[in-house]
Amino acid sequence: MELLNQINDVLWGYLIIGALIGCGLWFTWRTRFVQFRMIGEMLRLLTDSSVKPQGSEKHISSFQAFAVSLASRVGTGNLAGVATAIAVGGPGAVFWMWVMALVGSATAFVESTLGQLFKQYHKDSFIGGPAYYIQRGLHCRWMAILFAILITVSFGLANNSVQTNTICGAMEGAFGWNPLVTGVVLMVMTLIIVFGGIQRIAHVSSILVPVMAVGYFILAVVVIVMNIQLLPHVLSVIVKSAFGVEQAVGGTLGAAIMNGVKRGLFSNEAGEGSAPNAAATASVSHPVKQGLIQALGVFTDTLVVCSCTAFIILISGLYTSPELNGIMLTQAALESEVGSWGPVFVAVAIFLFAYSSMIGNYYYGEANVRFMTSSRKAMTVYRLASGGVMVLFGAWTTLEVVWSMIDLCMALLTACNLIAIALLGKYVFRLLDDYRQQKRQGIKEPTFRRTQLPEIAQDIACWE
Repeated sequence: MELLNQINDVLWGYLIIGALIGCGLWFTWRTRFVQFRMIGEMLRLLTDSSVKPQGSEKHISSFQAFAVSLASRVGTGNLAGVATAIAVGGPGAVFWMWVMALVGSATAFVESTLGQLFKQYHKDSFIGGPAYYIQRGLHCRWMAILFAILITVSFGLANNSVQTNTICGAMEGAFGWNPLVTGVVLMVMTLIIVFGGIQRIAHVSSILVPVMAVGYFILAVVVIVMNIQLLPHVLSVIVKSAFGVEQAVGGTLGAAIMNGVKRGLFSNEAGEGSAPNAAATASVSHPVKQGLIQALGVFTDTLVVCSCTAFIILISGLYTSPELNGIMLTQAALESEVGSWGPVFVAVAIFLFAYSSMIGNYYYGEANVRFMTSSRKAMTVYRLASGGVMVLFGAWTTLEVVWSMIDLCMALLTACNLIAIALLGKYVFRLLDDYRQQKRQGIKEPTFRRTQLPEIAQDIACWE
């Protein structure tokens, strides 16, 4: 375990953080600050209905694809991950999570637009993601296979253990339930959903995600209003801890940055290459549409939901307690503010958050298993491993083990995806220019055809 932690420190401390920030700033500049200038268009596109199902296609709407990706984003990272970042890196970690969201949303736009551009037809829907745009856009099969393996291990397997571990910890803290019993129940529920395909996953996510996000947001607003006099102090503590001389001298400034970036990435997944798998399933008239929607997902996840958890914890003042970490810290903080029913609410919230993440994570793995093989047996083995074995493993193992696993997987996965989108970003810039030009011409619903990119038209499977 010590060796694994050392490897993670090297990868995150010297490579991934710089690459994430560098790519985010570059994409922000080249897209002319798309994540800020087109927020109104992002909100409008959530209800986009310009593309109707054709033939036997079972239509996945823009909102459903958004919900699948948000189901994966909004999970334990928002409750347990934020608490862990604050406990290890201090309040300043929250600031760096915000920075990653503001900068990373441009990266999310680029990768999800590429997911749409290089998507493929699959039975009665679409399928795509980084493995697909690496192979078709870069013509690099080995790199595409590497990414497919990494995301399957990271999301379909390791990530589901994190979600399960957090659910079991919350249920044990609130109700005293045995973690293994909770794990068995989760396994059965997850297997029922994952054997139903992307349509069932999209349907469940489109119901769970709005309910859980709105409910948690309302509770956080109530807590903040009850302690409104402490809000200036909380904001001051966050900023001072992010840049303070005391933190730099004490060596905690680096911890704040590293934990803020790591937990920010685990939460909003911008640049990691996961959301494009969901973005590719949507049926839209222009690839940029889904890119804009996924950029909005980063804002929703980190600036709204993660901030809710951070404010609750910092208002309580319990983040200085060394014995509290992860979901236990969030539960204790909420209990101190709203009473004994606080841990129960968090337990229910974390169940909805993490369970929706589990089914979203599963689909990311499925899309990439299908990329590697068409074998039904392989798919069945993956479903049993993702929805069964790894769920039980998460219920049995410790918090430290699952977080160390996911940190390593995220680092390798992110490095692979950032290389690809840095090389393919030029196509996204042209698509965005085309989209903006059509909007300036008064076209309400811009459209795209693959002949508009003649040099790679033969590599684009859809968009006839």
